Formats: sequence, C-alpha cells, structure tokens
Amino acid sequence: MKSLAAALAMTLFALPAAAGEVETLYTEVCAACHGADRLGAIGPALLPENLGRLKPAEAEAVIADGRAASQMEGFRNRLSPEQIKALAKYIYSPVPALPDWNMAEISASHLVVNPVETLPAKPPFASDPLNLFTVVEGGDHHVSIVDGDRLEVLYRFPSRFALHGGAKYSPDGRFVYFASRDGWISKVDMWTGKLIAEIRAGINTRNVAVSDDGRFLMVGNVLPHSLVALDARDLKPMQVIPVRGDGKTSRVSAVYTAPPRHSFVVALRDLEEIWEIPYADDAGPVMNGLVHSREKGLEEGIGTGGRFQALRIRIPDFMDDFFFDPGYERVMGASRDGSKGMVVDLDIKRKVADLDLSGMPHLGSGIVFKTDGKWLMATPHLKDSAVSIIDMESWKTVKRLTTLGPGFFMRGHENTPYAWVDVSMGKEKDALQIIDTRSLEIVRTIRPAPGRLTRHVEFSRDGRYAVVSLSEKDGAILILDAATFAEIKRLPMSAPIGKYNVWNKISYSSGTSH
Repeated sequence: MKSLAAALAMTLFALPAAAGEVETLYTEVCAACHGADRLGAIGPALLPENLGRLKPAEAEAVIADGRAASQMEGFRNRLSPEQIKALAKYIYSPVPALPDWNMAEISASHLVVNPVETLPAKPPFASDPLNLFTVVEGGDHHVSIVDGDRLEVLYRFPSRFALHGGAKYSPDGRFVYFASRDGWISKVDMWTGKLIAEIRAGINTRNVAVSDDGRFLMVGNVLPHSLVALDARDLKPMQVIPVRGDGKTSRVSAVYTAPPRHSFVVALRDLEEIWEIPYADDAGPVMNGLVHSREKGLEEGIGTGGRFQALRIRIPDFMDDFFFDPGYERVMGASRDGSKGMVVDLDIKRKVADLDLSGMPHLGSGIVFKTDGKWLMATPHLKDSAVSIIDMESWKTVKRLTTLGPGFFMRGHENTPYAWVDVSMGKEKDALQIIDTRSLEIVRTIRPAPGRLTRHVEFSRDGRYAVVSLSEKDGAILILDAATFAEIKRLPMSAPIGKYNVWNKISYSSGTSH
C-alpha cells in the first residue's frame, strides 16, 4: 500500500465501509502497490488463494500496523477500525473473473538483472561451494546463504513475498531458484548472492522443478490452471501448457523432476490423473495430437504443438502430493482427504498398489533408507501423531511409530543411522524425535529451544551437522552435532522456514525431499 498525503488521509478516514464502497476504498489506498485487479505489483497479490497462510485477523493487523522490513506501512491513523475490517474482508473475497495470465503477460514481466556472463568464474570464498545452505526466512521475507564449513552467513538478501520453502538448484549447485506464492520465479547466484533474473509465471504458484540437465524449469500453478516452461539460463518463457482434460481444468498439486527418466512428473488437484512431461531431446514425437512413447505405443497427450508434451496417466483418485521410489519408476501419492494412499507405476501407467496411510501423510517430506537390505520409506503425518514406515517392495506399512504430535518435516542422511522428525503441528512444537533407522524405534527426544517452534532438520554435506529451524520471528537456525545432538552454534534468523544443503539436493540424497 502507498503513502497518502495528509489531506487525503482525512478524507479516507471519513469513507464508509459499506460493501458498495469498499472497492473505492481499495482503489484509493491499496491499488497502487497491489494492483487494481488485486493481482499484485510492488506488493503481493491480494487474493484468497494467495492469502492462505495469513489469517484474516493477521491481515487486519498488517493493514493497521504495516509489515516490518517491507514497503508496507500502517494505516491505523488514516483508516477507521471499520474500514480496516472491510478491506481485510474484501481481499479474502473471490475475484469475479480472473484475467488471463498467458505468454504475453508472462513475457512482459521478464527481467534480467545480472547476466550470467558478468559473474565470477570462481567462488569468492574458500569454503566448499557444494556445502552451502539456502535458508528461506519467512519472518521478514529474506534469504540467507550459509557457509556450511565455517557455519556463518555469507549473504542475506530480500526475497519476494511468501516464498515457497523448497528452493531448487541447478545441477552444478551454482544457482538457486525460488518460487513465490504469487507466481514470481527468481534465479540467484549462490556464489555472490546476486539476483540473475525474475519472471512472473502465474498468479498463484505451487512450486517449481529443475530438469536434471539444468536446461529447463517447469512451474506448476494453482491460478491460472497451467504449467509454464522456462529456459533455466535467464528464465525466458518457452511454453504455457493449459492443465485440462475431460472438459475441465485443474490446479497443480506438485511438480517434481524424475532425473533417470529425464522428465517432469505432475500431480493434479482436480483431475484423477498424473502427467509426465519428457524433456530429453529424443523424447517421443507428437502424432495427431498424441504423444508417441517408443516403449508403450500411443498415449493421450496434452500440449500438442510445443516443445513439451504431457503424457496423461489415469488414476482412481486425486493425488495431492507424491514421493518417488529410488528408481523413479513409481510414485507414492496421498489422497486429498488423507484417508489413504496409492502407488502408481510410471512405466505401465496405472495404479499398482494401495497404501495404508491415514492422517494426511506429508509425502513431499518423506525419506528413504535401507534396513536389512530393503528400501524403506518413512513419512510424517499432518493430522496424526505418527510416522509410517513402508516397505517399498511389498508396499506394506511395516511400522507405525507413535510420536508426540503431528509432524511436517522429516530428514535423514546416508552418513548417519538417525532420521529426525519434528512434531510441530501439535502442542509439543518444541520437540524433535530421533528414529534409529536400524531398529525402527524412536530413541531420543530433544528440545533444543524449550517452548518454541522448532522444525525442519537439514544435514550438512557430510552428515556431521543437523541444522534445525527455530521458526519464530526472533528465531535462528540451530546447528547440532548429528551424533551427540549437542548444540554447536546458532545463527539469528527471522522465522526460518526451509533450508536446503546444495550437495544433498543436487545429489538427490535419500534423506532429503526432492
């Protein structure tokens, strides 16, 4: 929102908050920064779909008092309490008709800030560039790049509003890509902390994936119902793929990369389908609107006429999120209602097993590990106080561990026998529980910051340190010894959300999400 002259401020204070006039109030007070259509400009989009993490009471507080470390100032002295409430209610109301956000609008938003050719050829620091961490700080919308060798912050820079916690890296670890909830995709140089390019690929974006060869990004949108392919070099838009089928369109639940398959895999919220989008240069050609797979014959295709084509796989239920098996041949998916799960084979293109997973498992945060020669997958639950452990051959739940509360994040590492899970969705938000992957038992509960929200463990490249988020405004990342669980150091941060080690992500560590 924008500063107003003192004379205008008095006039605004007199404006009523009646339904017919709140649009005028919004236009006068908010439109300059948030857009006349509420799609965002300098400030973020103000739509119900983009405000899901902000409660209406919190929105009223932001309008009244502003937001720290941003251009958003408070209007408590310019607007009446009724007007503030009316504005807060208005921004949570649906937009009558969302405008198109297609290639023309996406291209118009494209900005290259620092061309890649201007960057240094070597890191300007002595530490291992593959042992860096990216930390998303949700409290004041910043990102910190942390040196995993010296355990210090290298760079800290402002980010777009409400970044998705899951940063993604180029295959060499040089660049990091972010997606904000209002559709902005940003490319940043890990070695210097410089912004390379930005583009707005959607109005409300779910997440972004990077191809294993580093050439392409695929952006999954909630609004509009589309996927957007970008050139990873400078984020130039390549193709918009409408997400539709059987006469209706769908929001994207998630898009991830399947490296051995050289493809993107997409889950959809409103269609009982999974899409696979090959990106290799020798991917099957399109023939009469169908994608030809060299191994499986003809499959129905979407996106005919562009570089990227989608193979549609029919499934018996909606899939909200998913997890790959180690060979990337199958995906384990959770249903939207959290009552069950399924396994879908990407090669034979059908469901092959059901999963006994209730309580809304957070499969996007699952991990895999080997015990007694078998691959096991473990996932926390968002609504149950449990961790489920699944045999990835029989697809049976071999153990269901009772935890202190529902959890959101789970992490492990090849160089440690322990898997760490938070219980941050419950009352014991300060606890982390540690599972021995050999015995499949909880062997330790620690509280690094008693009484405070503690979550999201990530390991250093060698697995020596476990890095934990004290996820409050006056928070920190806590660096713990992964073997003794003792605290080594803490670095102050503003509500750190996700943090991701470069090596663990680009090597597709079995202990981290992909």
